[in-house]
Amino acid sequence: MSAGRKHCYVIMPFTQTSDKHTEEYWTNHFESFLKPTIEECPNLEAHRSEARREDILRQIITDPIISPIVVAELTDLNPNVFWELGVRQSFKHGTVTIAEHGTKIPFDLSIKGTLFHYPNDHIKNMTFIKQFKRAIMDCLSHPDVPDSHVLETISGRGTIYQIIRKDEVVRRVDALTSECKWNTSLLNAIYEKIEENKKKTPETWQMVSTFFRSSAIEFLLINRYLDEDTSFYSTLESSLVTIDAMNDQLRDWARSSTRVEEWFLRTRETLMARFKKCEEMVTDLKNRITASSY
Repeated sequence: MSAGRKHCYVIMPFTQTSDKHTEEYWTNHFESFLKPTIEECPNLEAHRSEARREDILRQIITDPIISPIVVAELTDLNPNVFWELGVRQSFKHGTVTIAEHGTKIPFDLSIKGTLFHYPNDHIKNMTFIKQFKRAIMDCLSHPDVPDSHVLETISGRGTIYQIIRKDEVVRRVDALTSECKWNTSLLNAIYEKIEENKKKTPETWQMVSTFFRSSAIEFLLINRYLDEDTSFYSTLESSLVTIDAMNDQLRDWARSSTRVEEWFLRTRETLMARFKKCEEMVTDLKNRITASSY
């Protein structure tokens, strides 16, 4: 491609598709009609896939995706053309569909509008050329205007993308909720164990052998996948610091039993309040996400 010129990829047959449309016809249609018309638009260079010994499959996957503009010739409803068009519309907008007048366009494409050319009618073809170039320039000027059913369906509010994202967020928040409940239960178990140890001699004291969990909290703090305010994340950060401190105490429980139990008793009110706040916050979050289009 020439320096400074944008790429316009033409999806079209390159072998015979009917008695009328031979391989020679398609070559002439591109070289003598489509390519010159497209290149009348400023800074555009047109090309199409060709039957070569190279990896043509890789080419017809890559070119429709990376090209700023794609033109799809739908005449004769060639399966390969529709396959390439499907690849394009799965990744990017900026596609103009054209066909010879009389082509019956499938319903799922017809509602987007296809421009028809008239090989045997010069006057009507001049109108097509004007519309064709106007459509190409519109794609260049407004690259984000949607023209792909696929992208419209899988991106944005109320779409498949949002549904999948919501489902993923709910699963992550479920893990966060489970982690909070585990930690609250473990904290209660620690205090129960401390109360039991008060009735025993130090030699027979028992310790909790499990630790507080923080993987779900750490993942959320790193990825920030929830659109919550600063106070939400500050609360989680405080919880993470608390969890780390408690796990340090649990590791020392066996060799410094008295000191560790005194630490837990001294901080009991603070720890219980912090865990309760965290669990309530996460439960409220899950309810809001479930009830909305988060």
